[in-house]
Amino acid sequence: MGASGSPRRGRAGAGVVVLAAGVAIGPLAAGAAEAAGAEPVVVCASSDVRLAYEMAQGVLGAVEGRSSTVAVQFDDRLTDTQCELRADRSFDSASVIKVAVLGALLRTAQNEGRALTASEKSQATAMITESDNAATTALWTQLGMTRIKRFLSSAGMMNTVPGAHGYWGLTQTTARDQGTLLRLLSTENNVLNRASRTYALRLMAEVVPSQRWGTSAGAPSTATVRLKNGWLPRSTHGWRVHSVGAFTGAEYDYTLAVLTEDNSVMADGISTIESVSRAIHRQL
Repeated sequence: MGASGSPRRGRAGAGVVVLAAGVAIGPLAAGAAEAAGAEPVVVCASSDVRLAYEMAQGVLGAVEGRSSTVAVQFDDRLTDTQCELRADRSFDSASVIKVAVLGALLRTAQNEGRALTASEKSQATAMITESDNAATTALWTQLGMTRIKRFLSSAGMMNTVPGAHGYWGLTQTTARDQGTLLRLLSTENNVLNRASRTYALRLMAEVVPSQRWGTSAGAPSTATVRLKNGWLPRSTHGWRVHSVGAFTGAEYDYTLAVLTEDNSVMADGISTIESVSRAIHRQL
């Protein structure tokens, strides 16, 4: 049982589809194919084998031929479907770490039995809705490494390592850990209470229009979209461009994290993320 407090459902009877370069391979061969580095390997599991196959095929088609190195973690509670591509590969987090910073802030306030201060609310709003870096640095410094690491551990984000010397954007994270955090925000758990989760999701729903690209592309019109994006250019591996999102509604309850690097320009990363996102939303 994970931090969400809810065990995976239906795994024993689930169908698993593994695709590499359009060819179905066995789950045991997936690790070797991925290690070889020649082709992306998409693994999807679902109680609906057809859905698993079409989802895997869609994700693979979305990333083939692109220069971006892409990681994907998708989890749909209603159809009990999960898809992954390089889900355990580490990336510089860029601004997607800001959701975890918010989580650490909310958890700290809970532990101290208090509401957020006016200053904390202002900084949290700017950090999430506008991706304000100064606000993030202020909260990162206020919280300190002990509280941040404690939250990451409590949340089950075991492969997320905070950036040293205040460089929060260089935090190492994985698509799997980002998916874990999204699920934590979306389901009842003993880490963040209902009020904290509602507050975080509200801010993610109010991201400014200019930053509402990425995993929101192709989302169902009747779904409520909460997201956070990140982007960071570096001298090696080009632009890091990421997007994480939670999608809920009467017919929807799923999360999607897409992390990319090796983009020559930011627009390449956005295009890759939106191609993957459309392929996934299309199946649902």
